[in-house]
Amino acid sequence: MSTFWSVWVIVLTLANLALITWVLFANRKVAVDDQAEPENKTTGHVYDGIEEYDNPLPKWWFMLFIATLIFSVGYLVIYPGMGNFKGVSGWSSVGALEASQAKAQEKFDEHFGKYLDMPIEEIAQSPEARKMGGRIFANNCAVCHGADAGGNFGFPNLTDNAWLYGGTPEKILETLNNGRQGMMPPQGPVIGEEGVKNTAEYVLSLNGLDHDKAMAAEGQKVFNTVCMACHGMDAKGNQALGAPNLTDDLWLYGSSREQIQHTIRGGRTNMMPAQKDKLREDKIRLVAAYVYSLSQQDEEQQ
Repeated sequence: MSTFWSVWVIVLTLANLALITWVLFANRKVAVDDQAEPENKTTGHVYDGIEEYDNPLPKWWFMLFIATLIFSVGYLVIYPGMGNFKGVSGWSSVGALEASQAKAQEKFDEHFGKYLDMPIEEIAQSPEARKMGGRIFANNCAVCHGADAGGNFGFPNLTDNAWLYGGTPEKILETLNNGRQGMMPPQGPVIGEEGVKNTAEYVLSLNGLDHDKAMAAEGQKVFNTVCMACHGMDAKGNQALGAPNLTDDLWLYGSSREQIQHTIRGGRTNMMPAQKDKLREDKIRLVAAYVYSLSQQDEEQQ
């Protein structure tokens, strides 16, 4: 606060206190005994035959006002309220917030801090840690990936071993911290509508789904020319680019002929938001361990 506004606040505060005190004592003509008979003096004002008495405040009421004024003065001396004057106690809302945050941080460190230096694999073995990671996941990730982490339309299933960018603890942490920006460029303008349909038939054939063999043969030629650079010669994907495996019959946008054609024709754009600015490092590690444990369960079942 600038000096001008500080002085302005101080002057207004003191002026109001002085005015209130003056009004209070100016109307306190004589002490009134609450048990005594009123003097029945009137102000001279008459309203519909009703006269207005001119009696001072009752003693108990007057003393309450005095106590309030004393409290106000004491408060302004001890706590900030007079411009830049911080009060003799040195209290401030910022200081109170920082103290509260420090206390909360101590509590968080007690529960979460121990996971900062633990390997993700070790954290994933702890039932308590998995429960905490699951709760954090439910609050921050379930809206996209589902409450069971089984994925949604356009959002990958996190309980299997089909990873777009890799399923190692390091890769999972990298994804959570920095997010991912995936893009399948539209190929319609490049290969034309016939090429779109033929390539879709080829992709269907890779997964053993019903397809037109002649169109699939033509589509393979297009794939080897245009799509192989990202998805690989064997169409098994490239985790360095986030290009999915097209042979495992797992689909982000559905396996229907129309959906595959739509993806090839118009492309797809996906974004996994970075969590490093939203969650603390210890919580991110717990989520990473939880997600890692889900894929390990799937592996154990196999």
